Amino acid sequence: MVTHKGGCHCGAVRFEVTAPANIAATRCNCSICNMTGFLHLIVPAKDFRLTTPEDVLSEYTFNTGVAKHRFCSRCGVKSFYVPRSHPDGISVNVNCLDPDTIASVDVEDFDGRHWEQNIARLSPLSD
Repeated sequence: MVTHKGGCHCGAVRFEVTAPANIAATRCNCSICNMTGFLHLIVPAKDFRLTTPEDVLSEYTFNTGVAKHRFCSRCGVKSFYVPRSHPDGISVNVNCLDPDTIASVDVEDFDGRHWEQNIARLSPLSD
């Protein structure tokens, strides 16, 4: 496990996340992930630390309202959010991680367009 650092495009949002150097990421094709190019690294909430003030974040919810899509109110980049699939965790956008702590990224596709039929395929969070 390593401490990855990352954030948004303008730097107003910065965070740290404890996760493997060899990242197993998920690419989802649901409407919002497909449009934003989000590449998921889902971790327990305890392994995520926002290192900048929360007041620069805006939040968007839709459908069930469980997912809390948080993004920089200055540049608009969504570098992390609370996912519907793991409401007790954080999904970090691998594309927003600083590259120096990443050894490799293995990407697996997930059919989020048919979320209800496929949710059981996502791994549960491990503490």
